[in-house]
Amino acid sequence: MISNLNRLSLAVGLVIATLVGPVAAAPAPSENATINLIRLLVQQGVLKQDQAEGLIAQAEKEAVQARQSASAGTAVAATGAGGDVRVQYVPAIVRDQIRDQVKAEVMATAKQENWAQPNTFPDWVSRISFDGDIRLRDESRYYSGTNSNEILDYAKLNEKGPYDVNPDSGTTLPPLLNTREDRENLFRLRARLGMKAQIAQDWSAGIRIGTGSDNNPVSTTQTLGGGFGKKDIWLDQGYLTWKATDYMTLTGGRVANPFFSTDMLYSNDLNFDGVAAIFNHALNKQWGVFGTVGAFPVEYTNDTASSNGQDKEESDNKWLYGAQIGANWAINASNRLKGAMAYYRFEDIEGQRSSPCEPWAGDPGCDTDGSRVAFMQKGNTVFQLRDIVPNPQDPVRTPQPQFVGLASQFNLLDLNLVWETDLPQDFKLRTQGNYVHNLGYDEGEMRKRSEGQIVSNLDSNGQLKSGADAWMVQFTLGNDLELKKQGDWNLFAGYKYIEPDALPDGFNDSSFHLGGTNAKGYFLGGNYGLAKNVTATGRWLSSEAVYGAPFDIDVLQLELNTRF
Repeated sequence: MISNLNRLSLAVGLVIATLVGPVAAAPAPSENATINLIRLLVQQGVLKQDQAEGLIAQAEKEAVQARQSASAGTAVAATGAGGDVRVQYVPAIVRDQIRDQVKAEVMATAKQENWAQPNTFPDWVSRISFDGDIRLRDESRYYSGTNSNEILDYAKLNEKGPYDVNPDSGTTLPPLLNTREDRENLFRLRARLGMKAQIAQDWSAGIRIGTGSDNNPVSTTQTLGGGFGKKDIWLDQGYLTWKATDYMTLTGGRVANPFFSTDMLYSNDLNFDGVAAIFNHALNKQWGVFGTVGAFPVEYTNDTASSNGQDKEESDNKWLYGAQIGANWAINASNRLKGAMAYYRFEDIEGQRSSPCEPWAGDPGCDTDGSRVAFMQKGNTVFQLRDIVPNPQDPVRTPQPQFVGLASQFNLLDLNLVWETDLPQDFKLRTQGNYVHNLGYDEGEMRKRSEGQIVSNLDSNGQLKSGADAWMVQFTLGNDLELKKQGDWNLFAGYKYIEPDALPDGFNDSSFHLGGTNAKGYFLGGNYGLAKNVTATGRWLSSEAVYGAPFDIDVLQLELNTRF
C-alpha cells in the first residue's frame, strides 16, 4: 500500500509541478484546480477521503514552496545579462494533456492491481459464479389392492445377492416389491449447489454437489426423517469444457445430459460420465442445426467376484455411444419447431450366461457375475446368469445362488419433436412427442443368450411378453412455459407407453410408475410462480403394467421449487 500511495503522490505531484512549475512571469496555478483534481480522483474511487485530505494539505504546502521558488527565479531573471527577462510558459492545452495522461495511467494501474477501488475483489473472483436449487416435496404413493404381491425385486436381488433360487435348499423368500401398501406424505428434499469457473478465454470448468438417499443415477432426492440424522452429499457433476470454435464445444467428466431428450428415456436428474462434442449453429434467422456425439463408460467390471480365487477373470467394459442430429425452425413469429433424431448403442450391457461353476464346492464366484447391470429399477427382461453344476452327492438340494442379467441388447433409435406456438390472450402452447425403438430387441437371441433361463416377463405358458417400443406425448399450456416471474403459470398433461425392453430400465424418470419400464399411463399437473425463482408445482401420475401381473401405482407430488 505504501508503494501505491507513493505512486499516487508522484502522479499528483507531477500534475502540480506542471501547473506551478518553473514559470517566471506566468501566474501560479489556482489552488482550486489542484483540489478539484484530487476530488475527481476520490469520485472515481481511486482515492479514499482520508488519503485525499492528506494530499490536499501536501499540495498546498508544495504550492507555497513553488510560489517562493518562482519569486526567487523571477528576481534572478530580471537581472540577467543585457537586462532581458526570460519567461517560461506552458500552454494550458499541454497542461491538460499531461494531467489526463497521468490520471489514465493511475486509473489503469489501480484497476489492474485492485488496490485503490473500494468493495472490489481479486480478478479470479470475477471469473467464478455459483448457482443452485432447493426443492421441497411431499410425495404420496398409492397402490391398487388388486396388485399381485409376488413381483420380485431383481434390483435388490443383485444388490444383496446372490440369492438361492432352489426352494429345496433356500430358507428365505426372495426380495419382493411393495405392491399393495400405500406410502403417504413422504417429506423429501433435493438440494444442489454448483460452481462454474472461467479458466481462460475458451476454457471453463464446473463442479456441483447434491443430496441423495444413495448413489443411484436417476435421483438426487433425499427422503427426510431417519431420526434427524445428517444427510449425505454426493458429487453430482464435475467437468471441463473447451470451446473449440464458435459452434463446437468439447466437454468431459461428469456432465449434464448433452442430448435433447425426455424423461421417458433419461431422467432429468441423470448425469453422464464421459466425453461429448456438442455442435450448435444458426444458419439464418429461421433455421439452425445442432448435434451431439459422445462416449460414456457405463461400468468397468472387475474380478471382485473371484477376488479370493487364484484365477482372475477378464474385465469387461460397458459403454454408451450416442450420436444426435437436430434442427430448429422458426416458422413465423408465433410458431417454432424443434426436432432431433438420435442413436444410442449400449455396448455389452446385456448379461452373459456363465460357464459351468460350482459355488457349493467353494468356487468364489462364476465367470460372468460382472455382466449383471450396475443399476436397475424394474421392467426389463432378465435371466439367471450362473450355470451351476449340481452336486452329484445331493443334486436336488444343491444351492443355486444366482444373479440376474439383462436378456436384451439395447441399440436405441430416439425421435423427438417439440412445437411451440403463441396463442391469443398471451397464451402459449407446447406440444411434445417422443418415440423410442430398440433395434437390438430380438426374442430369439434373448432365449439363446439366456439358455432358456429367462425369469421375468413370462406368461403362464412360459411365453415371453415384452416389446421394443416406447412413446409419449405431452401438452403444456399457460402464460409462460418457463415460469420466469411471479404470477406466471402453466398446466401440463401427457401419456406414456413403455414396453419392457424398449429401453434400459435404469436411467429413466423415477416418479412415473416409480421408475423403469413395462408401464403405461397418464400424468397431469400445474406450475405457478410465487415469486421470481420460486415456483409451486402439483403433479399426479397414474400408471399400470403393460404386460404381466397387475401392478397399478398412483403418485401425488406437491413441490416448492427455488433456484438461485
